[in-house]
Amino acid sequence: MASNDVIKNYIDGEWRDSVSGTRIEVDDPSNAETIAIVAEAGPRDVELAVAAAHRVFRDRVLIGMHPYDRGRMLFRVADALEARHEEIAVVNCAETGKGLDLARDEVRTAIRYLRYYGGLADKLEGRSIPRGANLVDYTVRSPFGVSAQIVPWNGPLELTARSLACAIATGNSVVVKSPELAPLSGIEIARACETAGLPAGAVNVLTGYGQIAGQALIEHPDVRHIVFTGSITTGRTVLRSASERIVPCIMELGGKSAAVVYSDADLDCVVEAVRIGTFLNAGQNCNNLTRLIVERSIADELVERVKVCVQGLSVGPGRENCDITPLISQKQRQGVEGACQTALSQGARLVTGGTALSERSGYFMAATVFAGVARDSSLFQKEVFGPVLAVTTFDDPVMAVDLANDTDHGLAAGVFTRDIDRALWTADRLWAGQVYVNGWYVGGVETPFGGVKQSGYGREKGQEGLDGYVQTRNVGIRISQPSSGN
Repeated sequence: MASNDVIKNYIDGEWRDSVSGTRIEVDDPSNAETIAIVAEAGPRDVELAVAAAHRVFRDRVLIGMHPYDRGRMLFRVADALEARHEEIAVVNCAETGKGLDLARDEVRTAIRYLRYYGGLADKLEGRSIPRGANLVDYTVRSPFGVSAQIVPWNGPLELTARSLACAIATGNSVVVKSPELAPLSGIEIARACETAGLPAGAVNVLTGYGQIAGQALIEHPDVRHIVFTGSITTGRTVLRSASERIVPCIMELGGKSAAVVYSDADLDCVVEAVRIGTFLNAGQNCNNLTRLIVERSIADELVERVKVCVQGLSVGPGRENCDITPLISQKQRQGVEGACQTALSQGARLVTGGTALSERSGYFMAATVFAGVARDSSLFQKEVFGPVLAVTTFDDPVMAVDLANDTDHGLAAGVFTRDIDRALWTADRLWAGQVYVNGWYVGGVETPFGGVKQSGYGREKGQEGLDGYVQTRNVGIRISQPSSGN
């Protein structure tokens, strides 16, 4: 896959080198080898991309289309991705390190987002408001303008497709800042948009660093809408810049998701949820299962079952579809290992793992489980974004919910029990944007997703996803009285 050819930015329907001529090397996390070189977008590239997107909005290129035709465009983008499905999955696997089958799923999910929102493009309607005699009143759901979309590296293909599809379906134009650690999936979306024949400037994709290109993008005066997925720390920076210009944002800022496990739970189901929810993609998912809140009477048995499962997971590169794949970078691995060392120093009991797998090339971290994790510890409170599970016990349902809710996060949560009354009681009290019952990642393309508390605001996915991309405007009309004469 490695090539001396520089992969360029997609601006105004053309592939352009960066104005500065600087480059970013993209490596394969499984072996730290360079697989691609991309043009590094800077402030001047951002200016060109935003200017193109703003022209599309100003000239009403998308707004003037029949919504059905905007939907058809998204279907063509989906078709272009589908035509190169396997090739794109290989690229996604190589740049992120995730399993090849998981990368294939990501391509399929990206295609589903494009078709889902393409199908909704002509179904977003205003309403008529009765105002009495001589008045006609109606609402219009209008786009914001240029939507700046800053995409994370853990799911770069599907998350780009998700926000881009919502924006185009509603008549916004788009500038995407792809993640510097995994920019190639965004380039694949741009290629699909080019193949699909989207108007020049409707979608622009830049590869650059967040603190340079990303900052220039969110500060640009013609950007009127921001979509950001990432850490709370970076999210605060985005919000500070947005607040200066009163720019609406959709913010998804990670989580510290807990699953409450009652004594009557199907423990095989819980172990499977841990295998997928905690360790898929090396734990690098915003809504992964990071905390098990377990009823004390079954805690020892469940921890032992989880230990056996975890120690049986295969470790290796994503292209071999191993269970534990590499973290995205050396810096990420150092952060995860540091979190494990802190957990030990704060009294948690190491069940398995806890160290980097330095004997391997690439950025591998052992699948890790800690028990006896205190509620005031860093591992209980702070997102690790790696293959690390924290186990804490409870004695009664009120305590369980209190523990689960006792963080600044609120992206996802779960409950495991055979008692439907207890499941519904707990789900209602778990303060998270999405609650899973007797499974993990139970949601889908059609289900709204987003956080509460410091996990952010706004919703992606589902029909609610479109609401964040439009603003309601009102038109009131006074009708003259008809004359009484002939």
